[in-house]
Amino acid sequence: MTQAVAARPVQEVLHWPGQGFSHVPMQVFSDPEIYRWEQDLIFRGPTWHFLGLEIEAPRPNDFFTSVVGDTPIIVVRTAHGSLNALVNRCVHKGATICYRPVGSCERFTCPYHNWIYDHSGRLLSVAFEKGLPGRNGERLGGMPADFDKSGHRLMRLRVEIAGLIFGSFSDAAPPLEDYLGPVMSDHIRRTLHGRPKILARYRQLMQNNWKLYAENARDNYHPSLLHTFFSTFKLNRLSAEGGVRQDARSWHHIVFAKKHTDQGAAEYSSGTIRAQKDDFGLGDPTLISSWLEFEDEITNSIETIFPTFTLQQILNSIGTRQLVPLGPEKSELVWTLIGFEEDTEEQAYAFSQTGLRKSGPCGAV
Repeated sequence: MTQAVAARPVQEVLHWPGQGFSHVPMQVFSDPEIYRWEQDLIFRGPTWHFLGLEIEAPRPNDFFTSVVGDTPIIVVRTAHGSLNALVNRCVHKGATICYRPVGSCERFTCPYHNWIYDHSGRLLSVAFEKGLPGRNGERLGGMPADFDKSGHRLMRLRVEIAGLIFGSFSDAAPPLEDYLGPVMSDHIRRTLHGRPKILARYRQLMQNNWKLYAENARDNYHPSLLHTFFSTFKLNRLSAEGGVRQDARSWHHIVFAKKHTDQGAAEYSSGTIRAQKDDFGLGDPTLISSWLEFEDEITNSIETIFPTFTLQQILNSIGTRQLVPLGPEKSELVWTLIGFEEDTEEQAYAFSQTGLRKSGPCGAV
């Protein structure tokens, strides 16, 4: 076992520039000690973290695996219908208990030494707990006489649901609705307006610190400049009506646009902006066909919940992004594309053809 090293005082590790918080030292994106602090102070601190969708464990005994920071998690539907989130590490030797991403089982068995747990994390059984009989009738091995299984259980997170499953390690975290605030809570409910179903999921491995992507998701300026496709086909341009919404503490963030309000702008038509390419075209324009699905007429929104969750709407395509730290200079992005049970066959077909979940009377194609 590696001997733990006491963390140095923050002033010995990090020297913030004199310009204030508008200038960030690059050290925060690479220092291993800062990364370790983040796991304790942020991911295992008084925050809430996206774990998945309720539909991923629809029936009793169904489970799926997730992660909070660099801590693996099992989310399981109990026999009574509630959801529990357990740390996916055996309390005996720290081995991973569940390797399957999804499944169904009545209990969890650690493959290393066969310690068995129920869905609340309670330790049910220990292999050879009483030892084995020796040749002279004595017991060989086994656990100490005062071993109490009730004192050895999987760590269990707090779980709350707001259309999505969130978990927290901390009793100091406020209730989820208070943590999100009314603006963020209302937007989540607005976006997940039906009965969700998972259409697809994919992952991206990124060679960068998790905070770089977290900042990128909150950046209001780059989409209409960097993403050529969006600007060229007027899906998202600064000349359209849009805005930014935040919670009272400025922890969480929504940037939105209404593409149908775009009136054009000289900067785009002049060709001086890289993202405007007049020689681009679509062989099949139905690729970007869409329908106003929401009363607020927002066609694009990116909602970020501190620290690592994003809920996106791009036209009629809905999805979640779960950002997973994998070390000081590596992270992973898990994308889940969502449809709704209420979608028509035409809408589902349109998604399979274009990757965008169409909405409208006839799939809007």
